[in-house]
Amino acid sequence: MLDSNRYMVMYISDSALTPRNFYWEVLNQLGCEAKFYRSDAKRQLTREISNLIEIQRRIPVIITDEAHLLSREMLEEIRFLLNFKMDSYNPMSLILVGQSELKEILKKQIYEAICQRIDIRYHMTPYDRQRTGEYIKKHLEYAGESREIFTDRAIDEIYEYSYGVPRKINRVCTACLLHGA
Repeated sequence: MLDSNRYMVMYISDSALTPRNFYWEVLNQLGCEAKFYRSDAKRQLTREISNLIEIQRRIPVIITDEAHLLSREMLEEIRFLLNFKMDSYNPMSLILVGQSELKEILKKQIYEAICQRIDIRYHMTPYDRQRTGEYIKKHLEYAGESREIFTDRAIDEIYEYSYGVPRKINRVCTACLLHGA
């Protein structure tokens, strides 16, 4: 929902993301053909990001999904990316999205330099019983359904099964709806 006149949002979801693939994907989303060699592609990305900011007056936002699966090599490359102009300037927002393992990975000493460059951290905790019910109701509303489909007892069971984890809530609700249909 970011203003596309002000922000350029790029989304990368690759569980086996390598630095070369990262540069290729970002440059591709910027409308460029990436250079073959990683060092060339890295310089090309730096130029394109500078162009995006200085000429187009747009802020790049790169969302990397499944970040808990990133290799050490890719995490080190992220550190170099965030070291834009020797830490004096941060031209983009890089959002790492992953499961709770990401938090544990980044606690390791070898990733201290990356952690120092992370400005905001958010860890989504599981929902309690009440929030689970609200979550289910909101998803049904998004789907265009206003009736109460799940009874309080069913929501209790869903909560007990899912421990309030949204992905598990989604999965069990979908299974219940398919079975009911």
